[in-house]
Amino acid sequence: MTLKEVSIGQTVTVKKLSGQGATKRRIMDMGITKGVSVTVQKVAPLGDPIELTVRGYQLSLRKADAEMIEVE
Repeated sequence: MTLKEVSIGQTVTVKKLSGQGATKRRIMDMGITKGVSVTVQKVAPLGDPIELTVRGYQLSLRKADAEMIEVE
């Protein structure tokens, strides 16, 4: 399952990042790394972006980027 498919209010753990190069580095720089817990707080009315809580702060992430993050 990817982060894009997670429901609002659900907390998941990051299993794998499947992006490449600068995209993967940018996601990791935002604090999304293997083993971290992520909670989906909100989804924008048109579905993009997604608001997450990661490591105690709020983060907005595009669905294209969320699709690269495998969770369990």
